Amino acid sequence: MSAAAAPMTEQDKPYLRLDHVSKSFGEGPSQTEVLSEIDLTVKQGEFLAIVGFSGSGKSTLINLIAGLEPSNEGRIELDREPITGPGPDRGIVFQSSARLPRLTVQGNVQLAVDAVFEAESSEERSARAARYIEMVGLAEASWKYPKELSGGMRQRVSVARALAMDPKILLLDEPLSALDALTRATLQTEIELIWAESKKTVVMITNDVDEAILLADRIIPLRPGPRASLGPHFEVPLARPRDRAAVNDDPEFKKIRNEITQYLNAVSRQAAHSGAKRRLKKPNVQPVDLRLPSLPSTR
Repeated sequence: MSAAAAPMTEQDKPYLRLDHVSKSFGEGPSQTEVLSEIDLTVKQGEFLAIVGFSGSGKSTLINLIAGLEPSNEGRIELDREPITGPGPDRGIVFQSSARLPRLTVQGNVQLAVDAVFEAESSEERSARAARYIEMVGLAEASWKYPKELSGGMRQRVSVARALAMDPKILLLDEPLSALDALTRATLQTEIELIWAESKKTVVMITNDVDEAILLADRIIPLRPGPRASLGPHFEVPLARPRDRAAVNDDPEFKKIRNEITQYLNAVSRQAAHSGAKRRLKKPNVQPVDLRLPSLPSTR
């Protein structure tokens, strides 16, 4: 007789669950199914990265989890509660998050805090906003306005604002893709440190495989659309904190990168081959004789 399986702990139970989720846009013959049969579970405190090519449906997937878009089929749950719309239990950082230009760093973060923690005193809310501004390294710039900040600093404001709402899960939709390489590398390190301190569950969308390996516990490729679906899971067993210079020479890092890259290239070629097989129906066009009629001979 085989031994009984160990009981599942709270840490092992799915915190975020997507069950047979599909999403289409348009109606009738023009309807396009962007995501198809998405099944996903994420544990509490896990850092998950979803990688894929541009246009594969990654941002649509994040929007479904955030409640910004309804799914056509399936069910999405966070902490055993169905997601039916946006809510403060999900903090989201977009590639280019909107910040109110007339508010300072403190004011932008404070606005989110005031909306979520109305029962707290003004002193408690100010302290909460200041804590997260300090966490992202902007304490000395808290009085500055967005126009006075660099691109990297503005993204720090977005991260601070999302964290200050004390969400159950943090959703990162390619938050670093618009930054220069040096700023992006710096913020990758800071995001890992912030995640380690905040203990938040994180789902990050990226098209950078190296970035995913540096930050995530687990990586899942998204196959190209239409009807995109999730591929196999790749665990990232590298020790933390992860130093970019050190991991570049790590055999395990190279192995994971090669496996993911080879998988993405394979499914991309397969999608291209399938697309090439589709043939457009030729229109029934008949040639028109445009020659001028010949004139009668005068002889």
